[in-house]
Amino acid sequence: MARMITLYILELLLAVQVLIVSVNPGANALSMDYYMMRCPFAEMIIKNTVNQALSNDPTLAAGLLRMHFHDCFVEGCDGSVLIDSTKDNTAEKDSPANLSLRGYEIIDQAKQAIEKQCPGVVSCADIVAMAARDAVFFV
Repeated sequence: MARMITLYILELLLAVQVLIVSVNPGANALSMDYYMMRCPFAEMIIKNTVNQALSNDPTLAAGLLRMHFHDCFVEGCDGSVLIDSTKDNTAEKDSPANLSLRGYEIIDQAKQAIEKQCPGVVSCADIVAMAARDAVFFV
């Protein structure tokens, strides 16, 4: 009898947990149009910047994809691979594994163009991710 009550309580707790999780499933979900309202031309700016650069040097597509991988590998996709070292700190950008990364200038160009349209809105990490996506699509 005690075992039946325990199983019933566990089932009830599981049902409550499922209910809580399913109440608002999209609250923290990723969104394909995240910047649509805040910076509607962000994706187009990045795509145009990437396409222009890859038209001149298609081999940079692999560099952008690799940069995105290296950014995400250490502690998540946070754009930290773009940060320059200081006299007191060696940044990821200058670690031996990252010295051969290519495409920083593409990210810089995209960031500058986006900042003119909507300053302080689009993160560098998102620019790296979208640039990698667009580079793969380009080739």
